[in-house]
Amino acid sequence: METDLYKILGVGKNATDDELRKAHRALVRKYHPDVNKEPGADAKFKEAQEAYDILSDPEKRKLFDQFGIAGVKSGPTGGGRPGGGDPFGGAGPFGGAGGGGRQSWQNVDPSSFEEMFGSMFGGGRGGRSARGRGGFDDEPEEPQQGRNAEAEETIDFTTSALGGTRSFKVNGESIEVKIPAGIRSGARLAVRGKGARSASGGAAGDLIITIHVSAHPWFRREGDDILMDVPLTIAEAALGTTVRVPLLNGSVQLKVPAGVKSGQRLRVKGKGIHPPKGVEGDFYAVVQLEAPKELSAEDREALERMAANLPNPRTGAQWQ
Repeated sequence: METDLYKILGVGKNATDDELRKAHRALVRKYHPDVNKEPGADAKFKEAQEAYDILSDPEKRKLFDQFGIAGVKSGPTGGGRPGGGDPFGGAGPFGGAGGGGRQSWQNVDPSSFEEMFGSMFGGGRGGRSARGRGGFDDEPEEPQQGRNAEAEETIDFTTSALGGTRSFKVNGESIEVKIPAGIRSGARLAVRGKGARSASGGAAGDLIITIHVSAHPWFRREGDDILMDVPLTIAEAALGTTVRVPLLNGSVQLKVPAGVKSGQRLRVKGKGIHPPKGVEGDFYAVVQLEAPKELSAEDREALERMAANLPNPRTGAQWQ
């Protein structure tokens, strides 16, 4: 063991009682066997407790400052540690009876352990805090929740619009996730208890999933409205027609008025996205006129005759 007790606690020789207590608490938090499972952590935990046990006692600290560990072991009269045994080999919570060597922390009497560390790890015997016994001033601390874990998943457009349940495989585990209707790309969903485990016995952390939405071959989204391009021939646009178009759910017979323009939106009310909160969106068929690339001689003549009778749509335009 390091014989410089101040060095063990990481404080200077002029450290105040409060500084000793804070340094001790920090080391207990770091090396306590319930928290730190690394090799050697329990030894550092015992060293920190033994160092604090000496330096927090004014008489023992004075002996240590004057004579080092040997002075503490012999005591003021050479008859052993006051109260029975020295902290490194005699009787007491970390020593054997009559100088038989130190015990490991696992063998400490439970009542002594609770007295020393009750205030940090849930309270001492009878629900009392350990103020004045182990050097702790604060109330018992609640176990800390484990860390959150992060993941990214992609869902299809229809699921993002209508909602549903999807199964994602995260770290080899299949997790069912409820997708709310209207979720947007970049939204984050929390799955409770699927994050990292708590080192202090608290609840596990959450799994935070960032959602990405794939594109749809027909639909696109504006707010909670759904848009779809619907191609029409010039004859359908001029004369009017009825076309069947798909919706998020099912389909609808859409009446196209005569003389419709390219880019004009034809509305189907309430057939967009229905978010959990807010107003439902609408569906819009966006007219796209498709001119024929190839014409028979007869059709060309017919169009030429018609063109001669049509008004110029650019008349009065500012750029004319």
